[in-house]
Parts: sequence; structure tokens; C-alpha cells
Amino acid sequence: MTAPLPVVRAARATDIDALLALAEAGGSGLTNLPPDRDVLAAKLAASVSALADPAAREGGAAVLLMTEIGGRIVATACIFARVGADWPFYSYRLTRQAAKSRAVGRSKAQTLLNLVNDFDGECEIGGLFVDPAARGTGVGGLMARARYLFIAKHRDWFRSRVIAELRGYQDADGRSPVWEAVGRHFYDMDFHEADRTNAVSGNQFIADLGPRSPIYRSLLPAAAQAALGRPHDDGRAAYDMLIAEGFRADDYVDIFDGGPTLVADIDAVQTVRRARTDRLAAIDEARAGTCVALAAAGHGETFRAALAPVACNGDGAVVGSALAAALGIAAGDALLHTALMP
Repeated sequence: MTAPLPVVRAARATDIDALLALAEAGGSGLTNLPPDRDVLAAKLAASVSALADPAAREGGAAVLLMTEIGGRIVATACIFARVGADWPFYSYRLTRQAAKSRAVGRSKAQTLLNLVNDFDGECEIGGLFVDPAARGTGVGGLMARARYLFIAKHRDWFRSRVIAELRGYQDADGRSPVWEAVGRHFYDMDFHEADRTNAVSGNQFIADLGPRSPIYRSLLPAAAQAALGRPHDDGRAAYDMLIAEGFRADDYVDIFDGGPTLVADIDAVQTVRRARTDRLAAIDEARAGTCVALAAAGHGETFRAALAPVACNGDGAVVGSALAAALGIAAGDALLHTALMP
């Protein structure tokens, strides 16, 4: 019996139990996926609204996507059409300041951490989490790239740039060196409490209690300096995938754990740039070939994406029955697809 294809689809309100189970498996540090049933239910409701209502998207609601295999939810991720809508999006920006003294014949450059909200209106991808039991199966890569194909499918929903915040480095005891060196002194709470407060109640407390002046990197403990811009060990593969897609590290880091914030021009993201739309000419296993592509169909709440062979000729695209069933498409329908990167 052929194994069912993993399918990425828009989340529904009825996914609450599956989403909560994923959140509980994720532990701390996943700001967009707190293990709180009421908060997650609200996120699902907001996602349903965002799929149908431009005002909800412009107001900051995130679209949640799920990866489903044979009826079981194994991964989730989210896309914010706009950040900085309901409250500012805070980051630390690392800047360089040089000084020189002629009196002693010395010059010295310092790196400063500046609390900023430079991102206002960008699209953000985040909340990517894969069930530990499904890791190593390619689901993470599918989930990550399906977000870009969703953006390509709904290009008019988004502006020009996309950002991605990655969870920052934690030591063997689960402590964030950046939080212990910086955040704790301003917010007077544990890292996990601050992370949960941000996820559940918003980030007003960041503006209320955050640093009013730049912080000198050289005054931080060595462990905190080394952790700035370093992703969590579990997020190294995600970091590498983002770089391969065309994201760049732009001297912005998360204010809680110092994790990197990566930036890209949407139309330069590899999956978006390579995507093309063809009419589905036929459903034929033999003619579909063996060249696997990421393919998607549907719009809004009917969006679905999967990996499977796709062949193209002068008449359009040819796919196998498994992909056609997974995406709910028939001959004559539009198929958005992008070849896998080498």
C-alpha cells in the first residue's frame, strides 16, 4: 500500500487539539506557538479570518499552515502578512561606532545593541515546528518551502520584504546567555516567563521596561557576546534553509535570546522566483515522470501543497493521481509549481 503524501493545508478551527499537542511538544522559546489552549484557539480563529478578510491580515493576524499525513497533523508554521500592525515589532540592531583619540594615538570600534522597531509592514514567516516523531522525514523542508509557495500564490497580500526570526542559542541547561546578560536586568523575570508574556499578552512591556540607551556588546559576558546572532542548535538546519532560499543576516537579533532575524526580498526568494503556473493537462502516472516539484493549488482556505513528480510540455502540466488527489485538482485546473533546488 502506497504511503499517503504529506500535504500542507490551511489550518482550521477544528485543529485545536492537534495544534496544542504540537505546542506542548515544542517546549519554551516558540513565541508563535505557546502551549495555551485559549491562545491557540484564538490564533486559529484569527487565521481563518486572515484567509478571508484583508482587514484581518492588515491588522496583524497570521495565517497558520499545517502538514497532514494520513489525517495526522505533524507540523505547523505561520505567515504574518504584516508585522508592526497592532504594536511595534521590536529587535536589537547591531551597529558599529568608531572612536579615535589623537592624544593617545588609539582608535577603537564598539558594537552597540540598539532597541529598534525598523520592521513595519514586512511579511514574517515563523512558528515552524515539526513533531519530534516526524523529524528526519523531510516534513520540515516541505513545511518551510510551502510557506513561500503560499506567498507566491497570494502575492498581492504581501509587500516587498519577508523576515524570519529564529530561536536563539541556549546552553546545555536551557539558559539563554543573552537573556541572562541583558533581558533579565530590564524585565526582572525569567526568560520563559518573558517569552510567554510576549506570546500571550503582547509586547507592550518591552516598550515599557526596555533599555532607553544603546548597550555596548563589549560589556556583556563572553557567552552572551558569542550567542548574539547564533541560532538555537535545533534551528541550525532552518537557518541553513533560509540562507539557501536567499535570506541574509542583516544585523538584527531577537531582544529576548539574541537569535538572528533574517531578511529577504520576497521576489528574490528562490521558491517564489522559480514558481510558475500551468494548466493541468493530464493525470497520468507514466507521463508525470520522476522530477519532483513542490506543487500547490487552491486559494485562501482551500490552499494545499505537496511534493510529487510534475512534468510539463506544450499542453501544460502532467501529474500522478496521488498528487491530484492530495491537491484536489482535475484536468484544466491551474497548478502552481516550483522545481526543487539542487
